[in-house]
Amino acid sequence: MRNITAIAQRELNAYFASPIGYVLIGFFALLFGHFFYVSLWFFERQSMQMGMNPTQSLNMNQMLIGPALMNTTVIMLFLFPLVTMRTYSEEKRSGTIELLLTSPITDIQIILGKFFGAMTLYAAMLAVTLIHIGLLFVYGTPEWKPIVTAYLGLLLMGGSFLSLGLFISSLTKNQIVAAMATFAAFLMLWVISWMSSMFGPTASAVLQYLSIVEHFDDFAKGVIDTKHVIYYVSFMALGLFLTVKSVDSERWRG
Repeated sequence: MRNITAIAQRELNAYFASPIGYVLIGFFALLFGHFFYVSLWFFERQSMQMGMNPTQSLNMNQMLIGPALMNTTVIMLFLFPLVTMRTYSEEKRSGTIELLLTSPITDIQIILGKFFGAMTLYAAMLAVTLIHIGLLFVYGTPEWKPIVTAYLGLLLMGGSFLSLGLFISSLTKNQIVAAMATFAAFLMLWVISWMSSMFGPTASAVLQYLSIVEHFDDFAKGVIDTKHVIYYVSFMALGLFLTVKSVDSERWRG
């Protein structure tokens, strides 16, 4: 565990030793703030209209928080390739990958360290959004349990994206190639459910299940379904397993 923590700390230092960590968090905060403002504006307009009918009321979690956090997944699509593109590509380009592979650290420890380092950066991004959610508790009465569930879904979905990004980064020395390939893979997982209507019921069900966004819908509504948790955990495990095999082949080639 000490080796994993050391690698994770090394990754975090690399993010914040250059402006990239601050820029990513800044862009994440800026984009989330925009989506939050739009959702808040829409919720306010709806509230004013519903105010004319006292028998009806709006649910803040469903009408405001859920859509705002759902839009966070769009930000992942564009920013996460920038998070993972350097994890292995930069190591290969600079030659430091050889030092890692010849050090008394296993491949699994290296990969888990890099994964937890990227997850810590992602957790810092999500922490910024808590400022907006906190303001809702100051001026409103949202339910906290659906919010915790939605953030759990964001962490699981983010972990799935990051594990795939690590694998793709381990395949190339070029950071731009890694970023573009990762974005293409993310986009495919994003839109795969849109193609389900083109096929039969069996193929359609498979495509719907493979869609990484479809599994977040219930989390955004405050519902924890074990099939969604299993999907994300399995996705992360597969991504990390493929990364292990990729790094292991690099060791043999070296």
